[in-house]
Amino acid sequence: MLDTRRVLKIFHELSSAGVIGAIAANMVLLSVASLSNVGEYLVVRRSMDAIARLVLLPSIGVVLFTGVLAIAVHRPFHGAGWAWLKAIFGVSMLEGTLGAVNATAREGLQLAEQIAAGKAEPSAMNDVLRHEWAGMWVVLTLSIFNIVIGVWRPKLQRANRGAAASPTGPTA
Repeated sequence: MLDTRRVLKIFHELSSAGVIGAIAANMVLLSVASLSNVGEYLVVRRSMDAIARLVLLPSIGVVLFTGVLAIAVHRPFHGAGWAWLKAIFGVSMLEGTLGAVNATAREGLQLAEQIAAGKAEPSAMNDVLRHEWAGMWVVLTLSIFNIVIGVWRPKLQRANRGAAASPTGPTA
């Protein structure tokens, strides 16, 4: 029978794959998209929005929830510096996903709709694309970094102030 820690780990790993997969899918779509055919570009943008709403956002939510819950229910994680580092970077991933990836993708979709309607120039998309690519690379890098930390599990602990003064610890 599976214990709580393993169930959380399974959901954490699966949702991590969802985050990376969604980012990678949006990168592929964005790399093949061309504003020379505005109708096709709009379809790509709508696809990216669907991937973000249906895969990326739920996945990042599950990653964060299962990660924090794993720390809460598994006592050895309470003092594990690597687990808290993952939690900090997980929150950063959430912020990056909501702000730099999802919000910028939505902005890109709205701008693509305006371009398709003739209300905006295609060159207006350059700024959105620059921010969008940067956000996706940041979240992807943080995702990979968190996986490496989770596998490597470096010994990150608070330094004992008294230990530096004496090899046996603080003296009374």
